[in-house]
Amino acid sequence: MRCDRRPRAIALMGPTASGKSAYALALAQRLGGEVVSVDSALVYRGLDIGAAKPTAQERAAVPHHLLDLRDPWQPYSAAEFAQDARAAIAGILARGRLPVLAGGTGLYFRALLDGLAEMPPADPQVRAALAAEAAERGWAALHAQLARVDPQAAARIHATDAQRIQRALEVYRLSGRPISAWQRDTCTTRLPLRVLKLVLAPDRREDLHARIAARFDAMLAAGFLDEVRRLRALPALAAHPRPLELPALRAVGYRQAWEHLDGASSPAEFRARALAATRQLAKRQYTWLRGELDARWFDPQRQADALAQAVAGFLGRAGAAPAT
Repeated sequence: MRCDRRPRAIALMGPTASGKSAYALALAQRLGGEVVSVDSALVYRGLDIGAAKPTAQERAAVPHHLLDLRDPWQPYSAAEFAQDARAAIAGILARGRLPVLAGGTGLYFRALLDGLAEMPPADPQVRAALAAEAAERGWAALHAQLARVDPQAAARIHATDAQRIQRALEVYRLSGRPISAWQRDTCTTRLPLRVLKLVLAPDRREDLHARIAARFDAMLAAGFLDEVRRLRALPALAAHPRPLELPALRAVGYRQAWEHLDGASSPAEFRARALAATRQLAKRQYTWLRGELDARWFDPQRQADALAQAVAGFLGRAGAAPAT
């Protein structure tokens, strides 16, 4: 049998608040690895507490990549992420270290591991026109429009996923072809690594919901609302006509906090809305994760030993996984 000599990497996937970041840190510390963030919120400067960004101490303990790449008003695409992540991984491998890919953004994982289809580049004018239509009619109406021109894409894009609806309609308006046709007909380049895909997810959904609530309350205690006040005071955001249409501020928690500071909700309503949005995000992440047929699922609390054995078996080392 032919031996697979490709470099190895470990991908830690999972819903929000499942413990991916903590496990990635422990794994990288034990194995001499470096963490590559696969999270669309962590690329933005100033989104720290609410995005659960690794602390300065954690970054000092283990190198982390793909953090703080853009200001919140600056665009950053999945294609740019894939390019930056592949460059970071090449550097990690050149240093003889193990890449640990950790996050919950499915589009970023697909772009990195499987490659993206070639299609028309972003067009600021078309995007602005779509954003204006959404402001007037709502993203649900634009999703219905997408369903008419590209039912295949609309079936897999949630009606509240503004960023993906906008991109799909942008591609159609620029090229006259559905984005699903571009994706189907274009060859992509897979990441040339041997990757162990691990999904960290509690077996019981109520356990995840409890973790989500506890983490959000800890964020509030750590000054999350003050963080959002600082973002609101940034001149580029203060002057933006529709700041909540920016991808950075569509991150769960930030939109609800921004609206709360506008006086749209009481403290209790704000907390309830933020938790509901986070649970909805987790639900969408579970849907994506169930499509990762080559991934192995573990409850990190209840199956710690089995998780450790999976890592050790992949790396061919005894005791290769962190104690939990």
